[in-house]
Formats: sequence, structure tokens, C-alpha cells
Amino acid sequence: MLPFRQVDVFSAVPWLGNPLAVVHDTDGLSDQQMADFARWTNLSETTFLSAPTDPKADYRVRIWTTSGELPFAGHPTIGSAHAWLEAGGTPQGEAVIQECGAGLVTVRRSPRLGFAAPPLTRSGEVDADLRARIVTALAVDECAIVDLAWADNGPGWVGVDLGTAQAVIDVVPDIAAFADLKVAVLGRWDNAHVAEFGADVEVRAFYADGRNFGEDPVTGSANAALAQWLIGTGALPDTYVARQGSVIGRDGRVHIEAADGEVWVSGDAVTRIKGSVDH
Repeated sequence: MLPFRQVDVFSAVPWLGNPLAVVHDTDGLSDQQMADFARWTNLSETTFLSAPTDPKADYRVRIWTTSGELPFAGHPTIGSAHAWLEAGGTPQGEAVIQECGAGLVTVRRSPRLGFAAPPLTRSGEVDADLRARIVTALAVDECAIVDLAWADNGPGWVGVDLGTAQAVIDVVPDIAAFADLKVAVLGRWDNAHVAEFGADVEVRAFYADGRNFGEDPVTGSANAALAQWLIGTGALPDTYVARQGSVIGRDGRVHIEAADGEVWVSGDAVTRIKGSVDH
């Protein structure tokens, strides 16, 4: 039996964040066992914690979706660090150092768990054909697009600035047109709604793989990519809070801070289920 936790990430309020399944002490599990369990949980990601192979790291994590393994993802990073610490993990230094497929990731512990966003692997303009596909998939008018660019830190995100938060909420995507797109959209709240929601912007993240389409509840990688893009262009301030998931019954909060040349993505994480897995 292996220790198991299910963690709600990016929300301190029960059931409003993005759930993550975490299995501890998995050094003896095979790839097939990990893949089978991740498929069975049917969550967007399941992580498996084990001893690190790099002496600089505090633990190693492998991140699996229902269809394969990822080198890095945002909410699994925060959720895994939370689970490891809660289970008694003691970092070598002030921050937690996570080893994953993308290398070593620094996770700071205060004021809440947060990771330094990995560099964008692709940025800049998209070609005209792709832009047209995205406009069609989002079912918005071309004139509604404030800005649109590659903001890819691994998963393949294209970022779309729709100006206002209400424009983001009003998006009704054309699911059939999404094909293999991964699109993160963002818009700003006015001052009255900032005070009401405790959030400066609204974010939604849509993804498809040619067969399945989904909207992610709260997305660390997409928020990281949007922040790197829009803080970089001066379109967003160095510090802000994003709300995500409201259209699909969630209410996550992602805290963004650009400092010392890095963009930090932070959020709450709370264990909701704790037990063991018979593998």
C-alpha cells in the first residue's frame, strides 16, 4: 500500500480549485503502473513522488495525464510540493527543489507555494492561418482581439488578450473547430469587480488533441505563459491575481509576481482526500 493524497490546487475553498492525485514512495512502480493509475483517476494529472536522482533536488516527481507523461506542469508542481511537505518532507534549503522531466524547478514556500515559471520555448507572432483558426475556434470577431501571440512554455499555448474579463467569460468556443489547438485567453476586471472577486484578470484555457476538447479548471502553465507574455509587453503589471474556472463551476486564484527577472506563479493547496493505494 502506498500513501495517497488528493490535493485541491489554486483554491483554499473546498472543491473550487483543480484536483491533483499524488502517490508517494513510488520508486518501485513501473511506467505501466503509473499510466494505468493515472488513467483510472481520470483527473487531468496524477503525480508520483520518489527519491531524486539529482543530489540538488529534494524529491523527484513524474507527472502523468490520462494519455501520457508530461515533463512539467504548473498545478502538479504546487500540489506535489504541498503533499511532499505535508507528508514530512524536509527541504535541503529554504525553497523546495523539485526534479521533473524538465529539470530542476524551484518552489518557494512563502507567502504561499509558488514556482518560477520556466522560459517560453516559443513566443512572438502566429501566422495568419493559425490566427484565423483561433478566431474561428473562439467564435469571436477579429476586432475583439487586442493581442494574440505564441506563449508556449511546453504544452503549446497560444495567448489571446480579449481586453475585458467579461469578453473572456462570454466566449462560447466552437468545439469542432478546435482540432489540436491550445489557447489561453485573458481579460481585465474593472475596479468594482477587482474588489468583489479579489482578482484583477479573468483567464480561461481551452485545449484539444484532435479527439477530445476540454476547458481546464485552473492552469499553472497557461497563467505562467500569459504572465511572461503580457508583463513582458507592458500590458499587465508586475503583480496581479488571476481568476479562472468560474464558467465551469470553479473559482481558482493564481497569484502572479514578476521579480528579479523571474515570473512566480503561486497558489493555495489543500489536501481533501488522504489514504493509501493498493498497487
